[in-house]
Amino acid sequence: MTGASSPTLSPRILPILRPWRLLPAYALNGLEVALGIGCIQQLTTLVAGEHVAALVVSGAVSTSIVDLPNSVARNWRAIGVAVLLSAFAALVVDLLRGHPLLLGAAVAVVAFFAMMALAWGARAGAISFSPVLSMIFSMAVPPSEHPLASAGWSACGGLAFLAWSTAATAVLQRRYRTLSLAATLRAAAELFRSRADVLSAPRAPEAKAEPIRAWISGEAALADRLQAARDLLFAAPDSARSCRDIAILTRVIDLRDILLASRLDAELLGIDAAGRAILQRVGVALRKIGDALDEVADHVREGTAQASESPPIVFHEVFADLPMALDDPRARWFPSLVGRLRRLDGDVRRIHRLLQGQTEPLPLTREQLKKFMTPRGFPLRALRLHWRFDSPVLRHALRMGLALGAAYYLALALPWSSHPWWLVLSVGVVLRGNLGETLARRNARVAGTLLGCLVVVGLSYVATTNLLSGVFLAALATAHAFVAQRYWLTATAASVMALLQSHLVNPEGGFAIAERVADTFLGALLAWCFSYVLPSWERRGVAEGVARVLRDVHDYASQSLRMAETDPLEERLARRRAYDSLAALSTALRRSSVEPKGVRLPAAEIATLIDHGERLMAHLSMVRITLARLKNEDTAPLPVNSALEEAATALDARLDLKRDELPTVEGAAQGDLELLPEQPAARDVMPWLQRRLSLMVVEAGRIRHAARSALAV
Repeated sequence: MTGASSPTLSPRILPILRPWRLLPAYALNGLEVALGIGCIQQLTTLVAGEHVAALVVSGAVSTSIVDLPNSVARNWRAIGVAVLLSAFAALVVDLLRGHPLLLGAAVAVVAFFAMMALAWGARAGAISFSPVLSMIFSMAVPPSEHPLASAGWSACGGLAFLAWSTAATAVLQRRYRTLSLAATLRAAAELFRSRADVLSAPRAPEAKAEPIRAWISGEAALADRLQAARDLLFAAPDSARSCRDIAILTRVIDLRDILLASRLDAELLGIDAAGRAILQRVGVALRKIGDALDEVADHVREGTAQASESPPIVFHEVFADLPMALDDPRARWFPSLVGRLRRLDGDVRRIHRLLQGQTEPLPLTREQLKKFMTPRGFPLRALRLHWRFDSPVLRHALRMGLALGAAYYLALALPWSSHPWWLVLSVGVVLRGNLGETLARRNARVAGTLLGCLVVVGLSYVATTNLLSGVFLAALATAHAFVAQRYWLTATAASVMALLQSHLVNPEGGFAIAERVADTFLGALLAWCFSYVLPSWERRGVAEGVARVLRDVHDYASQSLRMAETDPLEERLARRRAYDSLAALSTALRRSSVEPKGVRLPAAEIATLIDHGERLMAHLSMVRITLARLKNEDTAPLPVNSALEEAATALDARLDLKRDELPTVEGAAQGDLELLPEQPAARDVMPWLQRRLSLMVVEAGRIRHAARSALAV
């Protein structure tokens, strides 16, 4: 079915807009924030003067950190909460400005309650820091004649930015959706190339280490891009374009599922010339598919239509002249390998046809799709779950409160005290919820501060008020845009902002570069030390993480191992939960690698669990494809149902750690080449399905063994 193609840009207009269209979403977002704050600053200066403008801008900047490339509804809710918290924090500073010792205690208390917002997850990360930033900015502004002026004008700045952000996000919404989809396609293309590198790398463990690390990082990056795209695209109004974009996104999700299966049976190929040749050529095919996805991403980003459908990969040419004998047992498995690659290539060409204007039905309704979006709102029940001492959120909140309180009192005692809030800010931005992120922030903060100070030294020779104001806004845009991309660049821009803001408020004081460097080094040291106070080592959550993996993989298997029709919504939700739980355990393992040796996760056991969990997910993908084929052929032989029930029962037993130890399944399921079915799957699928189900049971047994070993360490 083919409909009207999406509108394209005129060839004359496209070159003019190209530099603008090349901007990624985070850069566009940074420019939008800087433009908004610049407009608020100029308007307030004209109406009420520079002092009031400084107060208003402090409130606007405090809430601007919550402005992200997201839907209008999500942004205004998040910024609205940030406005309330920031105004309250500024009010606390105003009320206690004349009582420095009490103000230090208030800094600790406000920081504690602000960090408790992390109970709502990563989406509340920026919200949790906005009141801390508001306190710091309020302390930086000279006292006013009215005792509550700082809080009042800060609230006005927050509300003004809320209005600006809501309008700007609405204007940029379509572009954000486009860029989010393009970034997802780009991440998928990179994952294909990473997988090709893994397959093509020499078999030596040291040679495969770097490609495997890139593959794991690529999986995490694609998962993040997919969720960001879901949040934007699934909230879009119903239209032909949004349906097209959602169809492309769902194709990418399925592509990831099938790509995961590319790792299956690779050990069957061996290390001889034929085995190496097959893996090399599989890598060539995967790179071609990745290049095709990059081409799609370019067309999505540029808003252009595909001129013609991408030609299919000619697999008989890719795999021509293989050094493999006709009676080689691998020849029986080879058609299955080519079939997977054909399916991947076919899905990419379907994406190309969607860009040409062809339509296809969505797998779920628009209301069902919204269930895959990140939860909205900030329910209080989420806070109640973390009012226990073993909660990582509560422990980090206590840690941050103690750290910022200590930094404030130390700043009062230091010989330099013209900017005591700088030390508080340095600790606040470096100290994270885990040691790995704290160390990364520490190094980036120190390096960025030194670079920022060098930039300001250069500016001091050509300083004019207008130039410095322009540089301040440029630094603001950079700091906001790159906070999640390259934090050293954000730290550099933030140092430029802090030094310029101090100079613009008090030009006679010059540029406090030495004080800035000293406070940054001391703040980074304090944050590093406090990261060992009430630590939440990853080992504390290993039992919960392992149990979640086993539960979610089991739920997905229960949904997939059915010949009868299943609820597509529940099946897709179960699949996403399984992927998310594996990704969460992988992230915990990566963070644990920098923790003290005595408290690290058992790396070998957890890595084995993740590896076999992903293998089981890949087997499930292949089983789902086989069952879909049987359903399309309207054949449901009795042995299929019996085999599925037997496999489901075996998986139930092996993925339940409460059950007694079970015998290990070996033999044919290990993948002996000589025991491969005689007939190709195209002629007789049942032996291949039974083999796949047997391999799944083996993987479940290995998951069980790895889980028990991890919990026993």
